[in-house]
Amino acid sequence: MLARVQTWWTILRICIEERLVYRGDFWLGTLMRFLPIVTQIFLWGAVFAGMRAAGAPDDKTIAGYSYYDFVAYYLLTTISRAASSMPGLAGGIALQIRNGEIKKYLVQPVDLVGFLLLMRVAHKIVYYGIALVPFAFVFYVCRGYFDGWPPPDVMVAYITSLIFSFLLGFFLEATIGMIGFWFLEVSSLLFVYMLFSFFFSGHMFPLDMLPKPWNTIVQLIPLQYLAYFPSAVFLQKVHGRDLWIGLSMQAAWVLFFIIASRVTFWRGVKRYSGFGG
Repeated sequence: MLARVQTWWTILRICIEERLVYRGDFWLGTLMRFLPIVTQIFLWGAVFAGMRAAGAPDDKTIAGYSYYDFVAYYLLTTISRAASSMPGLAGGIALQIRNGEIKKYLVQPVDLVGFLLLMRVAHKIVYYGIALVPFAFVFYVCRGYFDGWPPPDVMVAYITSLIFSFLLGFFLEATIGMIGFWFLEVSSLLFVYMLFSFFFSGHMFPLDMLPKPWNTIVQLIPLQYLAYFPSAVFLQKVHGRDLWIGLSMQAAWVLFFIIASRVTFWRGVKRYSGFGG
């Protein structure tokens, strides 16, 4: 057991060191990621200005969101998406299967899913460690859109939901990548997934705005937990019993895709054939 822990710790440490070497672009990349927020500030400012011009009261809200809530929501979804996004994960797994690189995980005592998970953990540690300065700068400049920090229990729930969103994003995309055992190319499937994910994760707008039956459909799929749910928790749009039900459902989806990724890998290896040196 101790030897196994030491092995995984060594892998994690090497992955962190590797990313520290070439990830100095995180500062600029993070700042550029916030640029679309400027558009949202002007957009929703114009929407609420038009509502006031039409005679709506100054405290008018849309789906329970004020103008300041909308801007704060978009800022928070940037953090959520940074935690849950796994660029290149599914495509990389499918490519390794197609090129035969998957063989090294079958002949060496290193678990594929565990190794890739440690690589992504290292990536997020380095990313947030380096990008903390631009994150702090942007949120300080935009601090007027927030009502302050949420209560400690809400903050704990928010951090928990971010961790779950990271795990959900990883194991969901890992499961999609394992489909490469059955199909030579998964890029079309990934395109469809990213399209639905961008819309139904709440990255474009708060999912509270969806009418029936779309709001019911969104509640039945896991994509809302990638961006919308953590942001809604921070803004206290989800609270009380609904908060704990949401966290439980998020954890259940994480467990589901952990099992799904393991099962697809096990079934895929059963039918996989590798040839050559």
